[in-house]
Amino acid sequence: MTILRLLPVLLGLAVVGCATTQPASARNLFADLLGQDEAALDAKLDAAWRHFFAGDEGSQRLYYPVGDDLAYIADTGNQDVRSEGMSYGMMIAVQLDKKAEFDRLWRWANKFMRHADGPRTGYFAWQCRFDGTVIDPGSASDGEAWFATALFFASHRWGDGEGLLNYGAEARRLLRDMRHKPAAGGITPIFHATEKQIVFAPTDFAYRFTDPSYHLPAFYELWPVGTPPPPTACSGPRPRP
Repeated sequence: MTILRLLPVLLGLAVVGCATTQPASARNLFADLLGQDEAALDAKLDAAWRHFFAGDEGSQRLYYPVGDDLAYIADTGNQDVRSEGMSYGMMIAVQLDKKAEFDRLWRWANKFMRHADGPRTGYFAWQCRFDGTVIDPGSASDGEAWFATALFFASHRWGDGEGLLNYGAEARRLLRDMRHKPAAGGITPIFHATEKQIVFAPTDFAYRFTDPSYHLPAFYELWPVGTPPPPTACSGPRPRP
């Protein structure tokens, strides 16, 4: 079974687990509708975390630490690392209040996946080897979307640090590229300027169509406050977030 099947299951559990830490007015639907007490739900959630993030390396875990401060999520079905899986892993970590694991994944993604120059600057390569070597430099639009929202969640939960750990600034920086990157060198924004939809991939060809699974309306409700438009000739320079 590949990471694309496993991680959404744990992500769903993480969302449920977060409900147990919300104010009393927030409903935990697993508890309300299934009649499960929160202790049982917490135990199941903890077991899922231990299985996928700390379990046996050969048969359970998907999370692999590298050195002192990096880690990746392995796609076991394809023996590689994908931006989708990395961003899912970050979302799970922030929802379960696992800052150390979140930071390791974010550093790995930036070190090996994020483009530092050229038309793709700011975007992430969607596919790498376990050693960080890029297999395909192209970007999968949903990976960027999940990265951005996980960063906003981290900013809200832990506050903003310095550099890469200034989560809010990093989220806004990524969203600005996703929405306003000039089309050049065959690379486009991740959102279509006239259709107002996320594109399949930010390339001249894939800009013309989308993927239903990439549409994340709940995320979009969180984004507008963090993405000022690019400066115009009459507005003067605007600082990059």
